[in-house]
Amino acid sequence: MRFHLHHRTSYLYTGSAIESFMEARLRPASGDDQKVIAHRLEIEPSANVHAYEDYFGNPVHTFSVIHRHEQLVLDSYAEVETFPRQRRPAAWDVSISESRQIYRSERLRNYEFLEASPAIALNAAVNRIANRFFKASGEIGPAVSELNHWIHHEFTYQAGSTHLGTTVDEVLKSRRGVCQDFAQVMIAILRSAEIPARYVVGYIETESQRQAARQGEKRRRLIGAAESHAWVEVKLPGGEWWPLDPTNDCEAGERHVKVSVGRDYHDCTPTRGVFKGTQTKTLSVSVDMIRQ
Repeated sequence: MRFHLHHRTSYLYTGSAIESFMEARLRPASGDDQKVIAHRLEIEPSANVHAYEDYFGNPVHTFSVIHRHEQLVLDSYAEVETFPRQRRPAAWDVSISESRQIYRSERLRNYEFLEASPAIALNAAVNRIANRFFKASGEIGPAVSELNHWIHHEFTYQAGSTHLGTTVDEVLKSRRGVCQDFAQVMIAILRSAEIPARYVVGYIETESQRQAARQGEKRRRLIGAAESHAWVEVKLPGGEWWPLDPTNDCEAGERHVKVSVGRDYHDCTPTRGVFKGTQTKTLSVSVDMIRQ
């Protein structure tokens, strides 16, 4: 599938900002399951942009606006082609006991995705759930799929029920949240079971069934935020990162466009920065994802 993406972020200040220093993770990733055909980042007021890859391999753009401005707008335009993924039964069917032996032999390589991180704590409550789903004699693939299914059915998607600082423990108690919360709960359980897992930020095609019908297709409507979506990648024995979307109880596929990965949300924030001289009045974010 081929998609045209437009991600707009607009900061409106109460007065004049003297300086703004920003970094953006808005360029989609390239890999075996998706290809970036074109991308451009437009900034108003205009600024010199520098690009680099961060520790996790994400494309990052940094810039500064040093003169006074009342508003800062970032427009990210991308054309991306996505491809279907083929599951490898040899990795999917490995026992959990054997999988853990493999992960332990590569612990330094997987360290960041096995340990607690700033937004994902590991505790007794999380460990109890991990023990329920990941018994030594089970197979790794079916177990992670069952966990994905359980989160989807046990938790209610409710926009506005949580915020960026909501903890995994709070989500486990309330059983409510959004895609960010469900992804971080799943990652906490996987890491507690000694299975490497990482957080993914990207986009998802969420058009209505009526829109799909107009295109002559019958497909399930996917749930996600109007700005960006979050899901999980699990590292299978053999090194492949397999994507699972607990919000939608599915494997992340052709209707998902990956942008960045990290330990948790903090490593993948689409935009962040600092400015002087005033404060933010409003922040608005919108994403258009159009299938070509």
